[in-house]
Parts: sequence; structure tokens; C-alpha cells
Amino acid sequence: MQLPPPIKSFLSTYDLKGKTIIPFNTNAGYGIGSSLETIKQLAPNSKVIDGYSTQGGKERDGIFFVMEGTKVKQVDNDVEIWLTKIGLHR
Repeated sequence: MQLPPPIKSFLSTYDLKGKTIIPFNTNAGYGIGSSLETIKQLAPNSKVIDGYSTQGGKERDGIFFVMEGTKVKQVDNDVEIWLTKIGLHR
């Protein structure tokens, strides 16, 4: 539910003034949490577009599960809708 440390480090190191940041991620069911707000704080002079997050695989007791069945097709559809919404789908 938090921005990963390598991304925090990248945003803290590089000046992205005037750049557009388009955040996206997968999660294990907890959602995007505070990630978008952290990006906005660490890159205050950038334009941060509405991000996309989807529940991906899960981990339980050290065993990783992947997206299965209709979830893959649903995510494909959701990504196309999101890209259209932010003006990047052609």
C-alpha cells in the first residue's frame, strides 16, 4: 500500500519538473494505498495523471498465485479503458 523504496529513491534523485508521470501497478488486494500521494509529494513539479491499479497475483505462506481465468481478459479490457480515459489509447 506504499510506494516501493526504489521508486521513492528514483523520484527523490531526479528532477522531473515539467514531466508527466503515469503511475500503474498491480497489488495483492490492498489497492494503491498512499502511492499516488507519495508520487505527488516527491515530484511536486510534475503532472501526475490518474493511475491504474489492479489486483494481480497473491502470496500466501510463501506460495505465489498468478492471475487466472477471466481475470486476464478483464484486466486487458480495463487497461484499454484506462488508456482511453487518459488519452493514450489509439
